[in-house]
Amino acid sequence: MSTSYVTEKGPFVSLLTGLPGGGKAFMGILLAAAVFIVVGNQIIPEDNFFHVPTYMVSLLGKYLCYALLALSVDLIWGFCGILSLGHGAFFALGGYVMGMYLMRQIGDRGVYGNPELPDFMVFLNWQELPWYWFGFESFAFTGLMIMLVPGLLAFIFGWFAFRSRVTGVYFSIITQAMTYALLLAFFRNDMGFGGNNGLTDFKEIIGFDLRSDGTRLGLFVGSVIALAVGYLVSSFITQSKFGRILIAIRDAESRTRFTGYRVEYYKLTVFVISAVLAGIAGSLYVPQVGIINPSEFSPANSIEVVIWVAIGGRGTLWGAVLGAILVNWGKSYFTGALPEAWLYMLGGLFVFSTLALPKGIVGTFPIFYDTIRRKLGRRADDLSNVKEGDA
Repeated sequence: MSTSYVTEKGPFVSLLTGLPGGGKAFMGILLAAAVFIVVGNQIIPEDNFFHVPTYMVSLLGKYLCYALLALSVDLIWGFCGILSLGHGAFFALGGYVMGMYLMRQIGDRGVYGNPELPDFMVFLNWQELPWYWFGFESFAFTGLMIMLVPGLLAFIFGWFAFRSRVTGVYFSIITQAMTYALLLAFFRNDMGFGGNNGLTDFKEIIGFDLRSDGTRLGLFVGSVIALAVGYLVSSFITQSKFGRILIAIRDAESRTRFTGYRVEYYKLTVFVISAVLAGIAGSLYVPQVGIINPSEFSPANSIEVVIWVAIGGRGTLWGAVLGAILVNWGKSYFTGALPEAWLYMLGGLFVFSTLALPKGIVGTFPIFYDTIRRKLGRRADDLSNVKEGDA
């Protein structure tokens, strides 16, 4: 994608056209929206039209987590050509890591009153806490695991896949197979993650009651910060020399390899970074929705993320965020208004965007912008010629 007029057209035009210079505008919009929501929830009275209820704060926080997940997919698909249909697995793993921490915080306040074992373990007659649950009483350890667990899985999976030069649809299939395998594994009660019911009934996070309005607002602010940092990291990567090599791999992998670059190392690096971003998104998602279960590993969820990115605009970063928020807002609205028709509408939206907006909402705007600019330029030239003729 050309960046020849990024600096001269300013950040907002660059944002709309999906070019790198739009990062400042994106950060400004995100900050302004966050301030408005915080003020609307805490200061504006409930009877005022501009008041933002707490349930809306949690809903918007969930959308921001989805936006970070979509951003992680766009980083590898839009800029490196790696179509992953398994990023829902990294999202779910980050969620499970956070869920384990939240379960350890319950202590003896559970149904069975066991200070060490979560309720589902007591129900299944577990005698002691499994070794892989140790350490999750610490928030610092949990924060480390949120990044390490998805990142390590991505590293191991990517190491074998990229060294074997698995690309294209074959890579997409094996990522989906990985996600489905994890889905089946986490459904088992003997895995120690709650089986079909998953992890739920959370009480608090770092000492704050999860049911309080202040905690929900704090989680929303945390989601804003995570999305902003994720966007800055992704923008830095894509605008650096490393990012230019990723684009070269996307457009001509064989030629890039023949010029001497170790393509598999670049792919592996960006794949791991992308998985870590997805894991962070999942960790913020769980305390806001109050549950994590194996359904989050469903391959359909990973496919839906790809739809968000395609609708918003692949390879634009901002488009992935926009697509995730718009589609999930529509999903929340239409599942209540037209619950039986929502899946058909989602499929129709994807077909429409593929046919009418092949580069997504944001990706199509540069074409429209250039067309208008050329028309205005020709009109200005025509007026100038008319004036010269009159003279």
